Amino acid sequence: MVEYKYIFKVVILGDASVGKTTLTYRFITGDFLQTLKSSIGTTLYSKLVEYKGDSIKLQIWDFAGEKRFRFLLLGYIEGANGAFLMYDITSSISFLHLQEWLDVVRQQEGHIPIMLIGSKLDLKKYRTVNKEEGQSVAKQYGLFSFIELSSKSGENVEIAMEQMTKILLADINKKEMFHL
Repeated sequence: MVEYKYIFKVVILGDASVGKTTLTYRFITGDFLQTLKSSIGTTLYSKLVEYKGDSIKLQIWDFAGEKRFRFLLLGYIEGANGAFLMYDITSSISFLHLQEWLDVVRQQEGHIPIMLIGSKLDLKKYRTVNKEEGQSVAKQYGLFSFIELSSKSGENVEIAMEQMTKILLADINKKEMFHL
């Protein structure tokens, strides 16, 4: 049995086809998932990561972005320690829907740490949402971090996961300080 000091539940939300499953698969396996069927409901992935000598288990809950599954969303968000809010940099519509996803997270879990992710950076020549817009929305919504990445090339995938881990550990330490 593998020992770990912390376990964090992180939900990954966004419209269908923004790359939630390919991001998660890339992080878990190190490979790019070429062919993919749409997610149904939620898929749970987990991975042990090391950070500053501590073993941490990240549970990533990949929620299907299709509207027909949204009735399940509140139950899956419950107990989340953090969230990835994701859009496709080649899809203005996925960017416009961010507020809806954010509202659901905050309704269920309050102000947990949320990172905004612009996906499909490998397709930047087809970009419809520029990086500055992503940065601006992250700031406007009071999100903890923003990053653009590519699950296909792997660019910034590990950095995004490491940033979330740091944010979650800082949040734990902050809470422990207030309970002394």
